[in-house]
Amino acid sequence: MTGFSISPKLQKGAIVGLDLFNPLSSVTIFQYNPDQITRSITPNYSQAGGGKAEPLRLAGPPAETISANLKMDLIDQMEEGKNGPLGGGISGYLAALEMMIYPKSIAVAINQALLLAGTMEVVPPAAPLTLFIYGWKRVVPVKIESLSITETAHDPALNPIRADVSLSMKVLTYTDLSMANPGYWAFLTHQVVKETLATVASVNNIADMAANLDI
Repeated sequence: MTGFSISPKLQKGAIVGLDLFNPLSSVTIFQYNPDQITRSITPNYSQAGGGKAEPLRLAGPPAETISANLKMDLIDQMEEGKNGPLGGGISGYLAALEMMIYPKSIAVAINQALLLAGTMEVVPPAAPLTLFIYGWKRVVPVKIESLSITETAHDPALNPIRADVSLSMKVLTYTDLSMANPGYWAFLTHQVVKETLATVASVNNIADMAANLDI
């Protein structure tokens, strides 16, 4: 055995929550990349003026929703004696995904202490900045809008060992975030990458069209 393989190394997607209180609690690397990702894009045309002079003026980037179905499975690892984090099957991996939409317990405790101390206004805790990462060409800040988990198999201790996860995420743009938020620049970089890809594809299309005209 040489250790070499002709198969390309598979790059795995991930959803990462950037949380100052617990940076390691919200990292989900896809065990299996989803077979299908659905992106719904709605243009954001400006309604200012209401006239016919500039019907194509844009008020900002389009609204985009990303939907994906993830699969988690520990059965093969169990054959090697691995039972998941703390022996809980895939519970830990599911928890890492769920924690992206939970207020952190320390923030809840701090707010409760402020209320007991008589503070008139308590700011609700914020969810971590969440990034959907699917290759270097697609790193976007998102807000999880829905999360559905179907546990399809369990071990004798009732820990989930197989599950299907349906996820819907709203892409956050620079119109949703302040310039001080890293997500602002993450989306702007994403748009620049998309513009570059579109430009290169357009140049190739023009070259192909010109070649066909010469025939």
